[in-house]
Amino acid sequence: MSRIGRMHINIPAGVKVEVSETNLVTVTGPKGTLSEQISPAMQVGIENGVLTVNRPSESKEHKSLHGLSRSLINNMVVGVTDGYKKQLEINGVGYKAAKEGKKLVLNIGYSHPVVFEEPEGITFEVPQPNIIVINGANKQQVGQLASEIRGKRPPEPYLGKGIKYSDEKIRRKAGKAGK
Repeated sequence: MSRIGRMHINIPAGVKVEVSETNLVTVTGPKGTLSEQISPAMQVGIENGVLTVNRPSESKEHKSLHGLSRSLINNMVVGVTDGYKKQLEINGVGYKAAKEGKKLVLNIGYSHPVVFEEPEGITFEVPQPNIIVINGANKQQVGQLASEIRGKRPPEPYLGKGIKYSDEKIRRKAGKAGK
């Protein structure tokens, strides 16, 4: 059995989970509504506030879908209750971020500012000019948007300038060796 797949998902109070006949799982909670199409081969069941995912056979495909399906549903439940958050740090002389309405404006060494719009369900926070916090209920969207922002100016190994995740460690390299 899959170690991830066989774990139960406890549904907290205030969260409503619906499973259709086609395995469309819809989770509604205080932070919003998320839905995901789970593979029709998996059997999703709810009993007494506990959600379980079972697989029909021991085939390699069903084993791989088992843990994936359970993780996707668990991420939705956690997202609508607590939400997800990614924090980015900007390092570099003159590099800064600002929030203007629903836009994130980055000055990161280009001749023009880089602008990101807030997608539906995602919010930006800029507590300091060199820190960006991305909040949302959908784990995939939060991670993808954080990756796109980081991709505009990834950290470089010589001076450490660029945008990095707050928990990321940058391996620094020595510069030129003098004579």
